[in-house]
Amino acid sequence: MMEYDQTARIMVVDDEAAERVSLAEILRLEGYHVATAASGEEALSLLDKSDPFDLMLLDIKMPGIDGLEVADVVRKQSPNTVVILLTAFGTLETAVQAIKRGAHDYLLKPCPIPDILESVRNGLAKHKQERQRQHLVSQLQYAISELATVEGTEAIDEEVSSQSSRFIEVRDVVVDLQKHIVMLRGQPLDLTPTEFKILVCLIETSDRVWSPQELVRNAQGYETDAWGARAIIRVHIRRLRKKIEDDPANPTYILNVRGIGYLFSSGKSEMD
Repeated sequence: MMEYDQTARIMVVDDEAAERVSLAEILRLEGYHVATAASGEEALSLLDKSDPFDLMLLDIKMPGIDGLEVADVVRKQSPNTVVILLTAFGTLETAVQAIKRGAHDYLLKPCPIPDILESVRNGLAKHKQERQRQHLVSQLQYAISELATVEGTEAIDEEVSSQSSRFIEVRDVVVDLQKHIVMLRGQPLDLTPTEFKILVCLIETSDRVWSPQELVRNAQGYETDAWGARAIIRVHIRRLRKKIEDDPANPTYILNVRGIGYLFSSGKSEMD
C-alpha cells in the first residue's frame, strides 16, 4: 500500500457553503491542513498568496471562473499539485475534460465520504512518490557532476573550452545548461524544470528586464494574457527567491522592475 502524507495541505473549492464547510471539516479530522475557497477567483487568489497545495478538491460548476479553468491554472503554476474534480452534472464530455486537465480523479456528487477520502489518500500517495522521485533525480544529477569532476578534470576543462556556451556564471551562481544543474556558492539548488527555465532566461541576459508574458513564452512555450502571465510568473519567482536569496523579502539577485517585469542583477550597478 502506498504511503501518503497526513499533514498535507489541501484546498477545497466549492460555491455551496454547506458542502465546502462539511468536507473541509472531515478532512481536518483526518489530520490534513485545509483551506477553503467559495469561488474560482478566491481559489486563484489563495494560490497566488501561498505556497503550493499538495491537493485540491475542485467543484466544476461554479459562477465566474469554474473548476476546469482553475485546474488549467494549477497545472501551469503548480504541476505537482494533485487535482480531484467533483460535479453533480457528470457527462462523458466533462470526464474527458477532467482527464485533459491532468486530474487525478473525477467524482460525481453526492459522493460517499469514504470514496472521497480514498481518492484523497491515493492522490497524496502519488504526490509523495513524485516528490521522492524528483529528489532522487536531483541527487543523481549532482552525484554524476561530482564524479565527472573527480575522475576527469582535464577532460571537463577541454569540454568547457570547446563548449563555452554550456555554462553561464553570474556572480556566485553557475548554470550547467547541458545537465540542468544550478550551483549557488558551490551548492546545488533543487529547482523544478519550470524554475530552471525561468532562471536561465533571466541569467542569460542579466540586467535585462523580462516581462511576465515573455517569461511564460520563452520558459514554458505558450502564450497567455498579461494577467495570467503575472499570476503564473509571480509564483515561480517567489519560489526561486526562497531558494536563491539570503533574504527573499529583500532580494539582491532576482529583482522586480515595477510595472514591467523581472531581471537577474549582475551586481555591476546598484538597483532598487
